[in-house]
Amino acid sequence: MPRTATVVIPTYARLDELREAVDSALAQTLGDSEVVVVDDGSPAPVRLPSHPRLRVVRLPRNRGGAAARNAGLHEARGRYVTYLDDDDRLLPHHLEVALDGLAEADLPPPVASLSGTAVISPAGAQVETRLPPTLPRGAHFSLEPPQDGRSFATKSTLVVEVDVLRSIGGWDEAFRSRVHTELFLRLNPVCSILGIPMVTYEHRIHGGTRVSDDPDRREESMMRLLSKHRAAFAEHPARHAELTFHQAMHLWQGGRPRAALAMWVRSLRAHPATAGRRTAHAARDRASYALARRHRRRPGQPATTRQTP
Repeated sequence: MPRTATVVIPTYARLDELREAVDSALAQTLGDSEVVVVDDGSPAPVRLPSHPRLRVVRLPRNRGGAAARNAGLHEARGRYVTYLDDDDRLLPHHLEVALDGLAEADLPPPVASLSGTAVISPAGAQVETRLPPTLPRGAHFSLEPPQDGRSFATKSTLVVEVDVLRSIGGWDEAFRSRVHTELFLRLNPVCSILGIPMVTYEHRIHGGTRVSDDPDRREESMMRLLSKHRAAFAEHPARHAELTFHQAMHLWQGGRPRAALAMWVRSLRAHPATAGRRTAHAARDRASYALARRHRRRPGQPATTRQTP
């Protein structure tokens, strides 16, 4: 079978970072690979130096990350496809490691791969390493109990056969956030996921905006996710409670107390023990933080707490 692959890079108005992402994709040690950049209706069309393995596809208007990824999937000529965010980087062995692992995998076919992610600070330091889990076909990625030392936050490293991804309908364009989580909830039931404990992807932390940072989109997409995959969430009540509690905390920190309360109630209904434990931990952490702040006050500095008359 051919060892050919396509790297799809969806992009929108981020040319400086895009150039480095494209360079990392073109530097793959896998000889038979191509790079497809999908310009998601950027105000100024993407212009890149010509390269025999590089194509740029421009969408006439901004349609979101899922639509841009589908456009790249449509254009892909390789047997396998992987995706790279325009502000991240691939290490040179990303594709080669994935295809070597897939060739030796003994999981129920078809099989896709994930590899490790290095989280890189704005200063260029590696601040976290995430290694992916392995899950057989028929599981529900992100909803299964977490494996020791493994992280579900490695979904960006996916390498999968083009035909497999096309067979499940590609990316759901109704989602503007949580697009990876939604995809994996459809992919894993029909495709095994091989976790390769080797870092091949760099996720860059920066001061720019990300779609996932938008609280309105996060809330809308979470509600859509819970509705679309209701049966899968019902099969995994503890993880359902974990994820909805995490969303509730995001909403609370984003200054949306009513939405946070509604999401917390969902968490409590899904699995009271998990929601209660998470709530207790959050309250304890908040109290510890407040105590630490008080201890850090300069000598003689007045307390900021209200005094009882």
